[in-house]
Amino acid sequence: MTGLNAETTRRAIVEHTRRLAESAAAAGPHAEVPTAPKWTITDLVTHVGQTQNWVAEIIERRVTDPTRLPTELAVLPTDPREWPAWLSESAQRVANACSDDALDAPVFNAAGDERSGTRFWLSSMLNEAVVHGFDAANAAGRPADVEAAIAAALIDHHLAMLTSPTWHLQRPESAQALRGTGQTLQWQATDTAGAWFVERRPDGATWQPGTRQADVTVTGPARSLLLTLTRRLSVTDGEAGIAIDGDAGLVRHWLDNTAHASD
Repeated sequence: MTGLNAETTRRAIVEHTRRLAESAAAAGPHAEVPTAPKWTITDLVTHVGQTQNWVAEIIERRVTDPTRLPTELAVLPTDPREWPAWLSESAQRVANACSDDALDAPVFNAAGDERSGTRFWLSSMLNEAVVHGFDAANAAGRPADVEAAIAAALIDHHLAMLTSPTWHLQRPESAQALRGTGQTLQWQATDTAGAWFVERRPDGATWQPGTRQADVTVTGPARSLLLTLTRRLSVTDGEAGIAIDGDAGLVRHWLDNTAHASD
């Protein structure tokens, strides 16, 4: 991940999960989650804790065959007062599983890209904690801080997922919609050196770091860019500090066609 080493990422998973747990407690188990409209806080906490435990088992067992992925999920405690401890344990478990020894070990990578499986899951688990941490904070009416370096690294991960070899299998409608005839978009952070250039080609979308001449450029703080790309903030939200220079229709099309499974 750009700008983040493994130890920084492990610590961030634990810290952002802690923040998520605090926001979940403030919101209450039955609160609706506006940025994940079909979910309550109970659903969100269940998803994050179960996913962290599930991924930890994949790495601990060094699973390489997708037919042998874990089939049992961790059980959410019935008492919401136990949820912070449960989430703390799941976050620490997955952070420990992503040890230095595991980083380049053979492990299943759901994206099918060039990353090792553990490095893929390390990025994915930080994304879960940060983005769903924003969901929980939003439901509780609390601010949700995302450090610029973490946001920039997660934009890398987000674009890597959307352009990965397996995206067309997971989201065929999205992969088809993101094809194009050379249309170009770029995102540029105003608080870090992060910049991301996307080209929509007939065989699929590609991305690379840096800036070029593009049909549209979206600029703003890395946090706002991440939350816009993950459909948590609107590009028209004045508080996000987002500016669009060029064909805004290309930005709307991209955002309309890049939902993830847990969005």
